[in-house]
Amino acid sequence: MPALDELIPLQMMLPGQRGRIDSVIGREDDVHRLHEMGLRNGRRIEMVQCGSPCIVRLDGHAICFRADDLLQVLVRTGEPGE
Repeated sequence: MPALDELIPLQMMLPGQRGRIDSVIGREDDVHRLHEMGLRNGRRIEMVQCGSPCIVRLDGHAICFRADDLLQVLVRTGEPGE
């Protein structure tokens, strides 16, 4: 289990674990696409189902990702209130 307030790749989150997006990295067009889907710095997310593809919850909506998309999202886990 990741330590409190640790920065990890999204794919390392466990089902039910929550965190806050710290950064979205990758090619400009890929980052733009993820931002359009709502995956931006500071947004809270929850892992619903890990694997490839995985499912995350963002603002009450489920979003599905392939493994290559996951490598572009870094999440800070275990923030107070999460």
